[in-house]
Amino acid sequence: MSKRPDPSVKVAELKARLSAYLKHVRRGKSVVVCDRDTPIARLVPYDPTPVPLAVRPAVRSLRDVVLPPPLNRDMGSQDALTEERQGHR
Repeated sequence: MSKRPDPSVKVAELKARLSAYLKHVRRGKSVVVCDRDTPIARLVPYDPTPVPLAVRPAVRSLRDVVLPPPLNRDMGSQDALTEERQGHR
């Protein structure tokens, strides 16, 4: 038996009919929220059972991480950010 995929809704539709979609979720169903046909979120029924956070041990010490050398640029962070943003226009 295959599980039916969650219904999807675009952001504008969700905003316009939020109460109806929340009723759907209250009945135990999920809804996938899409932005321009790209799934970005899933509304799921609330589960009051706390889920423990999985903690993984460190792979190595931060002291062992080798940092890259400075860029040796004569501009500050703000100027570099402004330059990068203007290059994408």
